[in-house]
Amino acid sequence: MHTEAIYEELYEDNDEYRDTIATVDKDGKRIWLYPKKPKGKFYNKRILATVGFLAVFFAVPFIKIGGMPLLMMNFFDRKFVIFGQLFLPQDFVLFGIGMIIFVLFIVLFTVSFGRVWCGWLCPQTVFMEMIFRPIENWLEGDGRRQKNFDQGPMNFDKAWRKTLKHTIYIVFSIIIAHFTMAYILGVEGVIEVVSQPPSAHLSGFIGIVVFTVLFYYVFSRLREQVCVTICPYGRLQGVLVNRDTMTIIYDFLRGEPRGRIKKNQTEEEQEKQGDCVDCGLCVQVCPTGIDIRNGIQLECVNCTACIDACDDVMEKVGKPKGLIRYASVESVEKKVPYTFSKRSMAYSVVLLALIGIEATLLITRDMVDTTIMRVPGQLYQKQDDGGISNLYNAQIVNKTQEDVEVGLTVEDENATVSIVGDVATVTVPAGGKKEVIFFVKYPEGIINQRKTDLEVLVKSNGKEIDNIGTTFLGPNK
Repeated sequence: MHTEAIYEELYEDNDEYRDTIATVDKDGKRIWLYPKKPKGKFYNKRILATVGFLAVFFAVPFIKIGGMPLLMMNFFDRKFVIFGQLFLPQDFVLFGIGMIIFVLFIVLFTVSFGRVWCGWLCPQTVFMEMIFRPIENWLEGDGRRQKNFDQGPMNFDKAWRKTLKHTIYIVFSIIIAHFTMAYILGVEGVIEVVSQPPSAHLSGFIGIVVFTVLFYYVFSRLREQVCVTICPYGRLQGVLVNRDTMTIIYDFLRGEPRGRIKKNQTEEEQEKQGDCVDCGLCVQVCPTGIDIRNGIQLECVNCTACIDACDDVMEKVGKPKGLIRYASVESVEKKVPYTFSKRSMAYSVVLLALIGIEATLLITRDMVDTTIMRVPGQLYQKQDDGGISNLYNAQIVNKTQEDVEVGLTVEDENATVSIVGDVATVTVPAGGKKEVIFFVKYPEGIINQRKTDLEVLVKSNGKEIDNIGTTFLGPNK
């Protein structure tokens, strides 16, 4: 049978599955899934990936660089730490370009590899399929056995198993919630929240409670619905995945027409039949309940469970593995290896250019960010010695993780600067800001126009770290 004919038969004439999802019946009620526990080469690799993910997830909040966390997103105080570098709202340009880079990377990754992230390193999949579901399988069994257990009458055995399962779920949800908050408040911040009365850190306490309830509900009830209907990344697949995208795919050229192996089957019948023996194991192990043989579907999270199940069957019936594998529709149809598409290459060039711009901005980033405004209601002041002064208000933001001692001068040698309080320098706390009120004074006879451009220099240890342009007002001549 020609490629086009097989493709049309599979993906056009039999496309009812595209109008519904496997977890909802015709009345709109949820169909609870009971997937079989996967096993095989890819599942073992996912276990290793899970160990690595969990090691990173639980270790990162404790890692510090120069006294700052490796990663912290403190939305409450509007302080963000990435690789030990402090970023504040004043770095909105860096954040803007960084967000564009992030979105473009997602586009490039999705166009090239589909939802491979979802199956291997997405926290939702890792926690659900590698922690919470194994706990459930341990206590209730998997697949058909678990379904019978769930639908059976309530008795002591069922009661204690359900109680223990949900107790463990709650404990794990609490642990995950605390570590999630550590990425927001830092480890020290979480310790303060849990060691002091809730009223002392109400926002932090509410955050932990909300995350705990959310995680418990997601992993005990919502489950695959997060991936199928809620996750925005999953929705992106519909506009980004194409025939060149590498994803988990069923080799319809090799597998069709599918059919079970029968006794006393003639050689001619065997030649007409594809490699798929229609055992249904690929559906039984799928955590989202899809049939991968129907082609690319948004619900597929690329978890590889169907690959392991199919490879095991192919080995038992003496046929080559890889009937279900990582490939693209294009590579399956043309029977060629997967290659990086021109579209992906174009995205890569743009992405590298943006990364270069971001790196340049990071390297040239100022230590402080200074804003200078004239004190409201003040134009200029005439001094007893005939000189003229202007009063300014400076907001100095320290974008480093150390206190910075700064002084103010002006570029014009005729002018002098005096900080209110008769001090030469002020200390701006790490990650904080300091309000400085100061005078700029010109001697008599120097200012001969209404407005004079002025450049204020911010110095630390004799080194210029910022400069701000403003104007000096004088009397009309």
